[in-house]
Amino acid sequence: MSPAALRARAEALAQPLPPLLAEARQLAASIQLGEHGRRRPGMGDAFWQYRPAMQGDPARAIDWRRSARSDQHFVQEKEWQAAQSVVFWVDRSAAMQFAAEDRVTKADRAAVLGLALASLLVRGGERVGLSDMPNPPQAGDLQVERMARLLMAEEEAEYGEPRLTQLPRHGRAVFLSDFLGPIEAVEAALARATDRGLSGALLQVLDPVEEAFPFSGRTLFHSMSGGMRHETREAADLREAYQERLAARKAALAALAASHGWRFHTHHTGDAPAAALLWLYHAMERQR
Repeated sequence: MSPAALRARAEALAQPLPPLLAEARQLAASIQLGEHGRRRPGMGDAFWQYRPAMQGDPARAIDWRRSARSDQHFVQEKEWQAAQSVVFWVDRSAAMQFAAEDRVTKADRAAVLGLALASLLVRGGERVGLSDMPNPPQAGDLQVERMARLLMAEEEAEYGEPRLTQLPRHGRAVFLSDFLGPIEAVEAALARATDRGLSGALLQVLDPVEEAFPFSGRTLFHSMSGGMRHETREAADLREAYQERLAARKAALAALAASHGWRFHTHHTGDAPAAALLWLYHAMERQR
């Protein structure tokens, strides 16, 4: 292949990457989190808190300056500094390509949120990766770029199912999806992750139209892949039953997450992504 042809292919491959990655990095940069920390005592250089000295603490561990101001002896606890691994499953199925009223697709919002969270975690020294990457989670901005490239590919399946090639023991995981497909796949994935000691969060990404169901009159509904179709003469008659089923699905996901010690939240593409990113970040912080 000639150098010109190789360059053309490389530019074509990279063309969609900068906007997605730039948006994720801009979103991450807009969040003021202070210094990242694990908030657990252990090995490290960062001071976390004082605690009263206990039997068995060596004399060299006592902070004599702090102890001089009290009748007790105190020990400095350091914050745990060992890097952890966080894996992401970001749904890129056909259903996630839905967008109404010129909004961003669910797939793009999920990808941006996942990459932005990965950027924040990398900034704090964590290892990150996609759950279906061939290699284990790694640290550094280059790993976030690798994730972004993989998230460019769309999937043919109507609904996504978590693919868990990488499940580092005692790490953490984030699943981003609309979770409108068979819930059994999510149940199986959570059970497998929990068996390996992972904690994590489910973030459901929905378009506001999927919540409001503002349809009336004769309407033809079809799936994003075109594989499913339903026509009705009066769509408004379906609204109540539809919203009840959606509420039941959310309740089932919340209960499923809670039963495994995970957290659940719903984000709408019509809302600013910063709030969802903060929720994800704090969900990770609480599970260290």
